[in-house]
This record gives sequence, C-alpha cells and structure tokens, in this order.
Amino acid sequence: QLQLVESGGGLVQPGGSLILSCDASRFTLPYYRFAWFRQAPGKQREGVASIAPGEGAISYTDSVKGRFSIFLDGAKKTVYLQMNSLKVEDTGIYYCASGLLYDTGAGKPQPNEYDTWGQGTQVTVSS
Repeated sequence: QLQLVESGGGLVQPGGSLILSCDASRFTLPYYRFAWFRQAPGKQREGVASIAPGEGAISYTDSVKGRFSIFLDGAKKTVYLQMNSLKVEDTGIYYCASGLLYDTGAGKPQPNEYDTWGQGTQVTVSS
C-alpha cells in the first residue's frame, strides 16, 4: 500500500527556517509527481510546491518563490521542503501528496490531482 509520512514541523519565529521531510520509500519515483500543500485555519488547501523526479520539473506558488525549496534525495526516496524567511502567513498544516505523473499538472499543484496524502505536520510561525 502506498503511503507518505511527513515529519519536521514545529514552532519557529518569523524569519526563521524549517525543513519538512516526506518519506516516499514505497513509490517508484519517476512515475509520480510529489507536492507539498498547506492549509491554514478557515482556508482552503493550497498547493505550495511540486517536483517530478522523472522530468526534473519543479514548481512553486508565487508566495513562496525565493524562500522555499523542494528537492529530492533519490537514495533515501525522501522529498524535502526547505522553508526559509518564514512569515506568519506560512502557518498551517503542511501535507505531502503524490499523484501519477501524467494525472498531475506541472504548474501550481491542485489538490484534486493528487490521490495519496500524508497525515500532515503543523508549522507555526509566531513570535
């Protein structure tokens, strides 16, 4: 059974950094696109970044460009989201998700295109 397991959330001050990890060890990586989503209280789930190992394609939503970086350790089959210069508005539950490469778009990740989700990890940016 395919599954994703996130880790690495926590409390950080504005301007700080966190790195999130997503264990994708059960996946055959080239066949999938992996993405990070976040959901703030009272808001819809939003795509943050995506990576397609088989294509080398990466995308970011505009609000995180230049601050966040998505990357993959192929040997560990782990997808990471490095978050720098964190802002209060980055607060939310962060989810790792996967979908078949050709069922998912290369632009801003859309939740309905992804069919496997992790349990989520809380990121709180507060002074």
